[in-house]
Amino acid sequence: MGLKSLLLSSDEKIVRVLRRTLGDLDIEVEVCADAERALRKLTRHRFEAIIVDCCDKGSADVLRSARGALCNKRAVAVAILNQGMGLRSVFDLGAHFVLYKPFSGERAKASFRAARALMKRERRRNSRVTVQIPVGLKNSISGASMKVTTTDVSEGGMAVRLSGRSRPTGRWQVTFTLPGADVALELAAEFAWEGSGALAGLRFVDVAPEVSRRLREWLKCNSPEAEQEDPPVRCRLTDLSLGGCYLEISSPFPVGTRVTLSMRAANVQLSAEGIVRVMHPEKGMGVEFTQGTSQHREVLEKFLQVLTANREVLPELLVEPEGLETDSTATAVRSGDIDDPLLGLFRTQAALPVESFVEELRKQRGIAMSASASA
Repeated sequence: MGLKSLLLSSDEKIVRVLRRTLGDLDIEVEVCADAERALRKLTRHRFEAIIVDCCDKGSADVLRSARGALCNKRAVAVAILNQGMGLRSVFDLGAHFVLYKPFSGERAKASFRAARALMKRERRRNSRVTVQIPVGLKNSISGASMKVTTTDVSEGGMAVRLSGRSRPTGRWQVTFTLPGADVALELAAEFAWEGSGALAGLRFVDVAPEVSRRLREWLKCNSPEAEQEDPPVRCRLTDLSLGGCYLEISSPFPVGTRVTLSMRAANVQLSAEGIVRVMHPEKGMGVEFTQGTSQHREVLEKFLQVLTANREVLPELLVEPEGLETDSTATAVRSGDIDDPLLGLFRTQAALPVESFVEELRKQRGIAMSASASA
């Protein structure tokens, strides 16, 4: 099943360019010339992307409604803006990517390649694999425990069949072993919905990166809708600390995107997981690392030492999205006590215009590198 997008635009030139661009990327596009029609489709059909020309009447309502529509709340939203239009308002309405007019087919294709990678990840994240396995539940507050059986599993949760008439609520500790795996997974979950009969839904919360990786790999191997992933995107590393990094990339991923980074310099290789904290359209993004193990820190320190000792070395860096977080603070490393100038910039100056933010990066670059190397 191909990726589907909804486009709201009355501009024939934009429609023509995007039809061709999205077609080249194997993304089906359904065009609406007015907001009323687009709103009706949002409530009745599922789309992986919602593309809105912000010059059209009712565009703000469409962006806002996309977040509220049950079947499209995790769709990737792309806002098309005139030069000079404010970014903050469209991001507040739920836009993930921005495309400025006028744009060529090639520039649109570059932006939508990044959007497509995220669209695929979100669809895989929501796809469910039918499987029946025993699951142990324990309430962290009351200490109550129970045994249930799954009917399906996804990256975000599972449907289970309850025994008896009990209807539990709140957060529980979940333990289960996936078919073919030799290690049990333990994670927190909360009851999110009730179905017909004895069915209920559990939503995973605060999932550890290693548990998320194991679950994601199993689902990828067992999903009937498995599709080829887009290749990682090359980007340029400009700033690096023990807590995060800033990357120059023409089509950065939106704030809240979980990403995997692969870095290599002078025979030292580093793999890191992070979450996007700052995004500057067509410029770059700031990523906070989400791994807090001593092993990860040790490899990161070695990588920093290599860069410090070999200033002429340009590290190779690839980035790929792993999905969007609605509550991005939940998966961040709790590094508030670490004196990290780069993270401090992400947390306190993210709202600065891009030129001012880049200038602040330049000012603290030496401080961040020296503090990281001596940490």
